[in-house]
Amino acid sequence: MKKSIITLIAILFTFTSVGVCLAGGKANERKGKYTYRKIYKACHKRGEVDSAKPILSPDAKTQAQWDRVFEKKDFDQFKCKEEWSKLSEQDLANIHAYLHAHAADSPSPAKCK
Repeated sequence: MKKSIITLIAILFTFTSVGVCLAGGKANERKGKYTYRKIYKACHKRGEVDSAKPILSPDAKTQAQWDRVFEKKDFDQFKCKEEWSKLSEQDLANIHAYLHAHAADSPSPAKCK
């Protein structure tokens, strides 16, 4: 009886730990939107682009096209190479989540304002 209770507690602890770890790794599209805009503000201050508004709106591509861009890490079309190279994997995941969620073929396409 005592062994089965200990085993049950160990199993619950394992599943809880795994769940917490997986939940922490999810992308946040709100942070992605903020980071995406912040890149262009910094890039505009530096003088590389003419406007602080992002070059590509989320609805400029379909969800599959955004997936390919982030799989290949092909960020040349965004310009601001210096800013894009400094982003962490989590920042890139957040930006991808934002762009993917508001792509041209998404339920709620959006343009950067």
